[in-house]
Amino acid sequence: MITRFIDRNFANMRLDRFLRKAFPDESLSVFFAVIRKKKVRVNGVVGKANQMLQEGDTVCIYENFKSVENNSDFGIQNSETKDIVASSEGTKQPSTGFAKAKSTWGKTDERLKTRDERNASWGAKELDIVIQTEDYVVVNKPSGLASQPGSGTRPGESLVEYLWEWGRREGLDFKPTIAHRLDQETSGMIIAALHGDTLRDFTRMIREHEVDKFYYALVKGNLKKDKGTINETLTRTDAAKGSKMKVGETGKDAQQAITHYRVKQHYEGYDLVKIKLETGRMHQIRAHFASIGHPLLGDTRYGDFALNREVKKQLGLHRLFLHSCRLEFVWHGDKIVLDCPLPKELQSVVDQLKPIRHEHR
Repeated sequence: MITRFIDRNFANMRLDRFLRKAFPDESLSVFFAVIRKKKVRVNGVVGKANQMLQEGDTVCIYENFKSVENNSDFGIQNSETKDIVASSEGTKQPSTGFAKAKSTWGKTDERLKTRDERNASWGAKELDIVIQTEDYVVVNKPSGLASQPGSGTRPGESLVEYLWEWGRREGLDFKPTIAHRLDQETSGMIIAALHGDTLRDFTRMIREHEVDKFYYALVKGNLKKDKGTINETLTRTDAAKGSKMKVGETGKDAQQAITHYRVKQHYEGYDLVKIKLETGRMHQIRAHFASIGHPLLGDTRYGDFALNREVKKQLGLHRLFLHSCRLEFVWHGDKIVLDCPLPKELQSVVDQLKPIRHEHR
């Protein structure tokens, strides 16, 4: 028999989904079979596939899985034995519910790590943490670092992988998982959940627009209005050179996109704008401002390429001027406001510009 105790990471999860998460090396047919044969019990009662688990529940599986070859490694000897695993200090700790055959964190001995794992280890040391709580961590992502692994990203060199390594070092029993993303060229704050229930909460909050995200951008030219809203649909188009968003399309794939902005400071030839997103589409800020004739400086996809070369040479701007500067949300009844100033490479550009008119707060 295999016993698992449900902690907050698996609370409010269907029984069949929990089995897939806890025993990732088993096939779906195995789970369907043990549930159909009534070999899975929750708190002593026969479990159903769509049953929602609660924190503190006990799940007993009256079947041996191949991925759990020796239950005694978990301290499981009979139905009365608690599910425990040995910690690195030799003491016993409650299991987090994952199958022993698949390590949650991977190798811990630096000598045994692959090059990719060593890259992630280095990145974990360099993380710029804005705030860390029991439930979540907010990280200031630098420009050039991908939010998550992908086809164009070298293994071990993404924020997600850095966070995994950081979580392993912190002794977390849940791999930190980002609740939203930033483009690789964009810098600024990203929220990462430290528990399963926290991730579900932030996912819902972002979907229901309960997390306000603000950005700083330096755009070409001077806007006619000091504040305004760009309300134009965006439609994704894929090409060999990369995906782009078309503005103002009316087809079935068009998505509503709303961007609010306020001019922070007018400069000769440029405006520094503070932006609030009402929706969070891919490349939304970049595509929207390009569509009104004010592309972001340093934008190699939607920008003014000749101007980009000029500001690179004259102002030393070697990246996209877009930075996630503020997050606002309510967490457990408390209003959370987090600010992240411009990184030095962007502030250096601003310091070289000549202000005109007054500054807007």
